Amino acid sequence: MFQHLPDSFLQMNTIFISIMIEALPFVLIGVFIAGFIQMFISEAFIAKIMPKNRFLAVIVGSVIGVLFPSCECGIVPIVRNLIAKGVPLHAGIAFMLTAPIINPVVLFSTYVAFGSTWEIPLLRVAGSLVVAMVVGCAIAYFYKGNGLKEKFMLYETAGEKKAKEQQPVMAIAGMDVGISAGSAHTLAHEHEHHHEHHHHEQEAEAMPMKSKVWHTLQHAVDEFFSVGKFLVFGALIAAAMQTYIKTSTLVSIGHGPVLSILLMMALAFILSLCSEADAFIGASFRSVFSTQSIVAFLVFGPMLDIKNLMMMMATFKAKFVAFIVVGVTVTVFIYALLI
Repeated sequence: MFQHLPDSFLQMNTIFISIMIEALPFVLIGVFIAGFIQMFISEAFIAKIMPKNRFLAVIVGSVIGVLFPSCECGIVPIVRNLIAKGVPLHAGIAFMLTAPIINPVVLFSTYVAFGSTWEIPLLRVAGSLVVAMVVGCAIAYFYKGNGLKEKFMLYETAGEKKAKEQQPVMAIAGMDVGISAGSAHTLAHEHEHHHEHHHHEQEAEAMPMKSKVWHTLQHAVDEFFSVGKFLVFGALIAAAMQTYIKTSTLVSIGHGPVLSILLMMALAFILSLCSEADAFIGASFRSVFSTQSIVAFLVFGPMLDIKNLMMMMATFKAKFVAFIVVGVTVTVFIYALLI
């Protein structure tokens, strides 16, 4: 049946399946953590542990990833729920950038891959923290607006709820000020929606443990199908690029420190490896590329690859994704050049 298909297509199919098999366990972990956050983590708890100072919030977001053995395949839904629950955007993105790198599982796999030496693992961790701090602070102090798509902003602070509840009532009461009946109807509908959502939040807090676990599982299933289609599409693109863009061609281009760093960053993006496995691929290039280039590969890949970019595009506004991409790319390149 398959004997008439081109060998390149079969190779692409094999690579696609291997990427999916590698990524799916970590996507499942990610969506279950996202479901847990949805049902068990309250806005009040987040407000308690998150510093008000923007710089301190970025630091907390950068280092807390050590507690979460998350792969970049499943980190986006986790961050999406944290931000929707009230985590500041800059802290959430800092967490998203470091969590796939600084957790103990990835640290140990990098240590083993590079012959049980600590140089590369420590440079990798330091690089991820530098990038997260730079990009997080840039978002905190220079990015205006909310990067999350509106359909995911399901939670508001108490002040925002109160303001939104008061606005429709005032608008409807003062219709002689020039608000049309259609506008008043829309505002009333929004008021009803937010009131209903607030009611559901109170219900969630009062739920028995058994119901919370059941709703966590339901939410995890919804998240899986929401994120899964972008994972499949991203894995398909990555498999096609690995099949039809030969690594040997790219290697022949990469001469000199600047080009070799850019080349390894491009390879990390194209290969779309999970952070638990990419160290072994990176170690195979030691005889060809410098330490700088390999560190760039190991830092850049978990932050930006094809499948991860697809999921970010589905979650964040395009302008904000471009902000992250530029910030991460420039910072990783400069860091690798300076070490």
